[in-house]
This record gives sequence, C-alpha cells and structure tokens, in this order.
Amino acid sequence: MKLMMIESDGATRLGVVDGESVIDLAACSDALPTNLQALIDAGPDALARIGKAVETAADTAKLALDQVKPALPLSRPGKFICVGLNYALHAKEGGHDTPDYPSLFPRWSTSLVAAGAPVIRPRVSDQLDYEGELTIIIGRGGRHISEEYALEHVFGYTIFNDVSVRTYQRKTSQWAAGKNFDGTGPLGPVVVTPDDLPPGASGLRITTRVNGETRQDSNTSDMIFPTARIIAILSEFMTLEPGDVIATGTPSGVAHAMSPPGWMKHGDEVEVEIEGIGVLRNPVVDET
Repeated sequence: MKLMMIESDGATRLGVVDGESVIDLAACSDALPTNLQALIDAGPDALARIGKAVETAADTAKLALDQVKPALPLSRPGKFICVGLNYALHAKEGGHDTPDYPSLFPRWSTSLVAAGAPVIRPRVSDQLDYEGELTIIIGRGGRHISEEYALEHVFGYTIFNDVSVRTYQRKTSQWAAGKNFDGTGPLGPVVVTPDDLPPGASGLRITTRVNGETRQDSNTSDMIFPTARIIAILSEFMTLEPGDVIATGTPSGVAHAMSPPGWMKHGDEVEVEIEGIGVLRNPVVDET
C-alpha cells in the first residue's frame, strides 16, 4: 500500500495512492486514522480497515495525484536518525575507509520539507549537496531487537534527500551543523508498506538527478549495513519507537566528489527516485 499525507485548505489528511489518484480517507470514513502517526499507533488492523475502505471508495473521495499538494509524511518524528557512509563507493569518494560500524547523526524536524517544497540554499554557503536515501519508518518499537526479527518492526519505507551544507559539515568531526540547516531535508512524498517491496527494501535502484542529469545511480542491495542490521544496531543503545525515522545513507556520485564540484544552486530541480517507491522532487531556491 502506498500512503501519502496531503495538504488542503490549511489542513493535512491521510490518503492512499491508487494509480494516478489519491483516495482521501477522510472522505471514506470518519472512523479511519487521519494522519500517518495515528495509523502507525493504531496497529496492523487499521491498515486492513483502510484496505477495505479503499476498495469501496466513492469517486468523490478520489483526487488526481498530480493535483494534490504533498505534506510531510511525519512532520515531527520522535527521532530522525541518519546513517552515514553506508555505501562503500561513497565512503571511498569522501576519503574514508569502509566502516565496520555506521556513522550516525540526527536530523531535527525544523530541517524537514515536504516533496515539492523549496530546498533552501543558505546565504552563508554555496556548498549545497544532495544525498538520495532509502528511509525506514518504524512501526513497532523495541530495544535489543535481533537482526532476525528486525524487519517485523518496519511500518514502511519512503525517500529522503539528506541535503548537506558541506562547509558547515566539515567545520568539526561532528556532522550535525551541516545536516540541519532549515529547509534542507526533503522527505516523502509516499510511504510504501513492506508487503509491496522486497524484504528490507533491498535490490531497489536508487538514483538522484539534478535538472534531469543523473548524478547518483546505485542499488539498495549495495548498502554496507542493510535495513535489518541498522535496526539491530540502533536498538542496542536506544529504544526505537513507532514513527521513528531512519535514513540509511547515500550512494556515490555526490556533488562534492565531482571536479569541479556540482553544487546545487538557485533554480535547480533535484529528484531522488527509488524503484517501487516513487520520486521525491524539489526546487532549489536561495535564502532571502
């Protein structure tokens, strides 16, 4: 199932993508969850009820997909954890050895933007880089989750562009500053449940394009730490909770590795596409 938060009349609503339409669940029944976090908290039975509602949805509940305005799938996730250097070639292009333990850093909700919303190039730096990433949304929380059962804790998968301000990322050994500028974290637009994808969302082509030019082209099977391993590692030291978000790292081909660097600039359009999930598309604008 492909789920999507949409914005209309100043409010956000939960929908299901069906071909070229989005089915507005609020128009199907007032007994269904109204946002993604509520759906996650409601458990698997709620997904089954949504499936039945979609089967009988009236035409009045169907909106044209290309006419709706995407909203963030989760506007304020409890935790947003990013995994760095999770593709060997990306580690190499940045001058790093292949890690035996993942680099980890947080994203804060003030940096997040929805699909279609502008990515902001800050006035303090022109070194704006893209990083397309497969992203996990936790459905069932836990601590000390074994790798064997880790995929049972996944609610779904979405797309993240870990847009980075390299000047600030390199100011210290900690990356948080360069990864948390306002308006630099596109997320969405859809969340795909695991039953529609291969286990762990492995084997999916992942590409990033700037103005139609392919910059990154890889496969999620190339991750050093796959989905189940990431969940197991994180749960060794923290309690994962329903609605937590985990971005799994980016492949090679980032702007800073190009000669000269291919920094994003005002007027660019950046797209991240993951096979079986969709396309996350955003314009780039200068901070005013």
